[in-house]
Amino acid sequence: MGFRRLGKRLVLELEGGLFLVLHLMIAGRLHWRPAGARLPGRVGLAALDFSTGTLVLTEAGTRRRAALHLVRGEAALAAHDLGGLEVLEADVAAFAAALGRERHTLKRALTDPTILSGIGNAYADEILHRARLSPVALTDRLSAEETGRLFAAARATLDEWCERLRREAAGGFPEGVTAFRPGMAVHGRYGQPCPACGAPVQRIVHAEHETNYCARCQTGGRLLADRALSRLLRGDWPRTLEALEARVPVRAPSGGRRAPGAPSASRASSPPASPRRPAPPRRRPG
Repeated sequence: MGFRRLGKRLVLELEGGLFLVLHLMIAGRLHWRPAGARLPGRVGLAALDFSTGTLVLTEAGTRRRAALHLVRGEAALAAHDLGGLEVLEADVAAFAAALGRERHTLKRALTDPTILSGIGNAYADEILHRARLSPVALTDRLSAEETGRLFAAARATLDEWCERLRREAAGGFPEGVTAFRPGMAVHGRYGQPCPACGAPVQRIVHAEHETNYCARCQTGGRLLADRALSRLLRGDWPRTLEALEARVPVRAPSGGRRAPGAPSASRASSPPASPRRPAPPRRRPG
């Protein structure tokens, strides 16, 4: 039996020209258990028994998105290959050609399996931060220098995290797989300081996906509109880091002196409310 990878899909090569094609999606996980292990009740999807142990497929949550296909022959297997470019096997010219085929935002292009293979939401955020490029920059507006920077960042990020995860597994079966890791620069770190400049990490929320970025490092200080928030705040939604920081109230320090830009005591405090007169007694109907 052998193993392959098709983008984000894992392929188990079986006897007789059969292949198991597994896509874990967001919440799917693989676990190596002793031989003959029982399938977990609520989250268990499948169990593959081997002479040395059992490979268990689970998926958390109520939405079942993980997929397992059994196909026969290389032609049937090729149907599961979406054709994206393998960045670690390509040069910058092939990378530029792949990006230039269609007009998309960089975040979309990095995570589109028909353009680039095997890059998910988390590593796309990390790649863009390393390249110091906006997630909503358009592929057809990149300069040659920016394309080269993005290519170098993609290779460096993928190489670095492959090596980190191999070290963590230490030759064993990788458990505790997650897209949120302490060593990441921006992904999953909304509101925390950017490791490069110290500015708070920002986010864009769209449907079930969240994009994290540093406005100072990647967008020249401009905040990207978050649909969920911009609908609520409308014209009040800040467009820059400076505007965002101006919205944070500044507390006056003790000792009577106020911080620069803080309102004076007379403006900051509300006037005392006048006492209300008791309401006259209501007459009962005669």
